[in-house]
Amino acid sequence: MAAVLSRHAIADGVVAQKNLSLGLAKAIAEATLAACKEKGYSTAAAVVDRAGQVMVILRDEQASAQTADMARRKAYTARMFRTTSLEFQKRTLDPKYAAQRDVADILALGGGVPIMIGNEAIGGVGSSGSTQEQDDACAKAGVAKVADQLK
Repeated sequence: MAAVLSRHAIADGVVAQKNLSLGLAKAIAEATLAACKEKGYSTAAAVVDRAGQVMVILRDEQASAQTADMARRKAYTARMFRTTSLEFQKRTLDPKYAAQRDVADILALGGGVPIMIGNEAIGGVGSSGSTQEQDDACAKAGVAKVADQLK
């Protein structure tokens, strides 16, 4: 019986996860930045992994300094709440959810998009430096650029 428990314990102790590669994170960030640049905006893009840790931050040479941190926080928000930061902003207008805005590093502004494989959030991308709606569209374009690799 001990052998059965031991094998069971080992199986329960190992968790397999899908994670972003650095190359994929860079491709998403570059596509996000390019989508905004194409519209005439100088922005920053950030990609975080499934734990919310930064993998890539890119800032256009014409973007202001705070855009990099705002992009990071939008990416983090999208990853942690598994929804766009624009949807998070709308949801937290409800007083029942408003306190979620007080969590460290959360930013309830449009421009953050979760990076999903099926129903599993494996990261987030954030864009900052244009309008909230345009930042949202740029982040979505970044994810769309690699959609075939997220299956």
